[in-house]
Amino acid sequence: MSEKKLAIIATKGTLDWAYPPLILGSTAAALGYEVEIFFTFYGLQLLKKDLDLKMSSLGNPAMPMPMPVPVLMQALPGMEAAMTMMMKAKMQKKGVASIDELRELCIEAEVKMIACQMTVDLFDFKPSELLDNIEYGGAATFFEFAGKSDVNLYM
Repeated sequence: MSEKKLAIIATKGTLDWAYPPLILGSTAAALGYEVEIFFTFYGLQLLKKDLDLKMSSLGNPAMPMPMPVPVLMQALPGMEAAMTMMMKAKMQKKGVASIDELRELCIEAEVKMIACQMTVDLFDFKPSELLDNIEYGGAATFFEFAGKSDVNLYM
């Protein structure tokens, strides 16, 4: 029986959206899947050596907060920083792994992390800004693997 395969496209670069591709990728790898994550557009932020991910509740009214915050107030200066601080504190209190820890788990589990070359060029990223153990490729690179995968996820 051949190894199961999971292909993920990571398109978002906020703190909350960093978790799904890394948790699902590392878990699938631990379960014996061959995993590739294709990081494109804002998802490319997740491959930066120096992470500075923010939390944004705008466009996410389901975000559980200690107290309800009207959408208009969420757009005020300083709210993004406050929400990021609250979410990081909550995650630490609950023992949730950090993004750095999850990336390290993916690396140890041999999850192939691919930076979209077009996006790297578009946003003028330098290879020195990104993790050392990643690959670069385009949409065709993703489709080559995704076409043979058992599960394909878009995040």
